Amino acid sequence: MDSESCVIPVVKSPTDYQAFRISPGDTNRLAIVFDPQIANMSLTFCVEIFDVGGKTPPNRHQLAVEMFFVLKGEGLATCDGKTVRIQAGDSILVPPTGIHKVENTGSSRLYALCIMIPNEDFAELIRSGIPAELDDEDMAVLRRAPSPVLIS
Repeated sequence: MDSESCVIPVVKSPTDYQAFRISPGDTNRLAIVFDPQIANMSLTFCVEIFDVGGKTPPNRHQLAVEMFFVLKGEGLATCDGKTVRIQAGDSILVPPTGIHKVENTGSSRLYALCIMIPNEDFAELIRSGIPAELDDEDMAVLRRAPSPVLIS
């Protein structure tokens, strides 16, 4: 194998993810896994974490396809006026120009992997937001560990 063509993969763990709220009143956080700054390609891959009752504002992308994979929780996904229930294991593919939103209708946080290709300034929008923390509950979901037990 030619060592000139070998590509070193970028490997990250949840402790490396940077999380943000796009606006101060947002009820969801986005933890960037890969984006153009990290991966040197036009994509954004993040974990979107919705608080109970949290949702995205209706939005659309001119060129990008956005995909969601629900890790945990339940909610509703709406695209161009059509709404479906979503839960862990469900996937959503939003085509370019589709006006869409995702909302948490469950009694606990909603976690979804979110991939947008091409980036279409999504990562820049996220990074321009307010830095946020990932707590123990978030880390348990991201590491597929049992949820922490609160001892009172």
